[in-house]
Amino acid sequence: MNDYLIRGIAANGTVRAFAIDTTELVAHAATIHETYPVVTAALGRTLSAGAMMGSMMKGKNDLITLTIKGDGPIGSITVTADSHGNIKGFPGNNVVDIPLKRPGKLDVGGAIGNGTLTVVMDLGLAEPYNGMVELQTGEIGDDLAYYYTVSEQTPSAVGLGVMVDTDWSVKHSGGFIIQMMPDVQEETIAALESKLAGISSVTDMMEDGMSPEDMLTAILGDLGLEITEKQEVRFYCNCDKDRVSASLATIQTSDLQEMIDDGEDIEVKCYFCNSTYNFSVDELREILSNR
Repeated sequence: MNDYLIRGIAANGTVRAFAIDTTELVAHAATIHETYPVVTAALGRTLSAGAMMGSMMKGKNDLITLTIKGDGPIGSITVTADSHGNIKGFPGNNVVDIPLKRPGKLDVGGAIGNGTLTVVMDLGLAEPYNGMVELQTGEIGDDLAYYYTVSEQTPSAVGLGVMVDTDWSVKHSGGFIIQMMPDVQEETIAALESKLAGISSVTDMMEDGMSPEDMLTAILGDLGLEITEKQEVRFYCNCDKDRVSASLATIQTSDLQEMIDDGEDIEVKCYFCNSTYNFSVDELREILSNR
């Protein structure tokens, strides 16, 4: 198993926890989207968070989508995950070059700017759940912790990190989410706050060779941590030509007819994975006739 996440509980089930290693899938995302380092870090943090949040869902067809929209140069980040460890995402702008926040620290918050975080959970109901909060720092981990507290009334600690090497390759990527359940004791909260205040960053822990299990042990080992599940995660896009064809069938008739009248093949690119699909004029006619 390469990239993977773990789930656990502690303090007699009053705390639940998730930790993840996403180094390979974030490296893949950085390659296909040709991202500059600060975009790699921002997208990678969001992919890590999305994968952990996807694992919280119970239905086999459930989907969760995180959308960050800011006034910084990245513009937006969109990530979608399911409950099976499949995750995909893309940045609004892959080419962002801004000064470091401090030596060795990419300025993710500056690249995101002010804006909103939206979480949409499609649980197969008539309407998907939709929660939105204002970005607090643009650093993504802080913003997700705020989302959980405000929108889901679940006090949470979120740590996310991506270490980008000098050659722009992804050296480490991962994170954790620690959540307090309604019956958590005050002394447990105090112990957690003290522990979290003293731990290293996610990337420092990973640089020291720590696995997701090690990270949770460092945080929750004194509270009776029990690992309950281990799951592989991967960058996966389910696009194919049939799906793209179905999307083309939904555009306005006049626009589709205009493409046909141009008399040239068209190329459609998937935002999530950058795969391209070509459609001939005859294929466009068939799409139009089958509407």
